[in-house]
Amino acid sequence: MSDVIRIDNLFARRSVRNFTTKAVSDDQIELLLKAGMAAPSASNLKPWYFIAVTDRATLDHLAEVHPYAQMLRQAPLCLCVIGDPGINERYWVQDCSAATENILLAAVGLGLGAVWLGVHPRPERIDPIRQALRIPPELSPLCLIAVGHPAETPPPRTQYDSTRVHHNVW
Repeated sequence: MSDVIRIDNLFARRSVRNFTTKAVSDDQIELLLKAGMAAPSASNLKPWYFIAVTDRATLDHLAEVHPYAQMLRQAPLCLCVIGDPGINERYWVQDCSAATENILLAAVGLGLGAVWLGVHPRPERIDPIRQALRIPPELSPLCLIAVGHPAETPPPRTQYDSTRVHHNVW
């Protein structure tokens, strides 16, 4: 299996919410995290941290506290992307978003499925996730990513819309 992300992986990246019971290997988890940490960041400050959750009780609890995370009841892995606003207050959200997209694309390249579950800037999501994962108060969870071997394979697509493209000026 190639670790190289090709352009067709961009179109194959879809939100997958149904997973098999097969575990995500430690090597795959490390590759996903390496992909996340390969993202660009403002001034190369890398304001991110990650928590890899494989504990079934914790996954089930995250499904309880996040209103759109029911798939975590079957997913074998959840990656929590956490930002440190103290490192870069202006750009931590963009930097951690780039890391998240890298992880989603790497999942496709590894034959995995994944879905981005938004957390920031919603206090009703941030606070229970911070508590469940013991995230220090000066850090902020940006999102959760449910990851697993897909039990569904949505077809690749592009959502290109030429009406949203302007050349040189508006």
